[in-house]
Amino acid sequence: MDEARNPFTPSAGWPPPELVGRDAILSEAEASLKRVLRGRASKSLLLLGLRGVGKTVLLNTLRKMAKEAGYQTGYLEAPEDKTLAALVFPELRRILHSLDSIEGAKSAARRGLAVLRSFASAFDVTLGDVSVSVDPATGVADSGDLENDFKDLLTAIGEAAARAKTGVAIFIDEIQYLTDTELAAIIVALHRCAQEQLPVMVFGGGLPQIAKLVGDAKSYAERMFDFPLVGALDEEAARAAIEGPIRFEGASITEPALSAIVEVTRGYPFFLQEWGFHAWNIAPENTIELRHAEEATGRALARLDAGFFRVRFDRLTSREKQYARAMAELGDGAQRSSDIAAVLGKGVAQVAPIRSKLIQKGMAYSPAYGDTEFTVPMFSEFMKRTIPEPDWRA
Repeated sequence: MDEARNPFTPSAGWPPPELVGRDAILSEAEASLKRVLRGRASKSLLLLGLRGVGKTVLLNTLRKMAKEAGYQTGYLEAPEDKTLAALVFPELRRILHSLDSIEGAKSAARRGLAVLRSFASAFDVTLGDVSVSVDPATGVADSGDLENDFKDLLTAIGEAAARAKTGVAIFIDEIQYLTDTELAAIIVALHRCAQEQLPVMVFGGGLPQIAKLVGDAKSYAERMFDFPLVGALDEEAARAAIEGPIRFEGASITEPALSAIVEVTRGYPFFLQEWGFHAWNIAPENTIELRHAEEATGRALARLDAGFFRVRFDRLTSREKQYARAMAELGDGAQRSSDIAAVLGKGVAQVAPIRSKLIQKGMAYSPAYGDTEFTVPMFSEFMKRTIPEPDWRA
């Protein structure tokens, strides 16, 4: 069919043509945003899920929702090599300048900018070509203690937002790459804003271990956040994600083809987009049939192997690849660390540092004590295709 009309979007963060199966999360977020603007208590949200389930798409959707509700918003993507202070500075500066233009909030916004300048100085944030046109606040957010200073900063911004009769919502993607200290600072700051009834919310997206990391950072974190799990779509939603866009374009898909795509993708949103994209391009006429879906599997896997899976595989050392291959040998899902070590012919303590590095790199997580699972769906099959005959003695 006409590739220019192909409705499927297998790209990171790009919204699918039809966002299905996430109504409960969207409804919860909408209610929370409205409650906070009305001065009512409500929890922020941290979206948990594996790679390719659409967390980034959901965060972008929630940010749009917050903007429509009247919030000032900031969006951060946490890399592995940049501090929270450096990440938040440009976004918070932009928010404060916007609040400074609102009548009734100018004084509070100017104070917020002064606090922001103190914060930047305390954490050696390079301003570059960006300047803050106020003197730093003295004795506020300048101690060098992140928990204390970020709390002062977010409180000052919340006060300015309250004066402007609006709210502030900060969105943080890949939140698992923040340090324990940075996570604790966010929780403490949000807690103080809640105590002072300030309209500040934080929405984050990250891998499943975030719930534990946040709980370890501060024991009261569960009172500040809800942790909705963003998983694979159920069968009804997965079918709608494929069939809806096709019908919208005036085309069709047969029942066997639709069932085959839903089954092979296991309902994971990114994979649904990938298979739908190839099946559309393969079908010569206006209908996707089973043979097109089957051919799409070969093309989709080839592209995933060269991109989605490969970029993650290439970040691993040879020992980490061997550990990952041992995980794959045991099959899908969570595997006992002792069983993985046994495949490698080593003791659990010997390979524990390798496991820790895989978790640190975001390639694996621990769903339960002593268990290890890939954060990337279908990665076990990729490892078997890539290393068909492993040498466990290496």
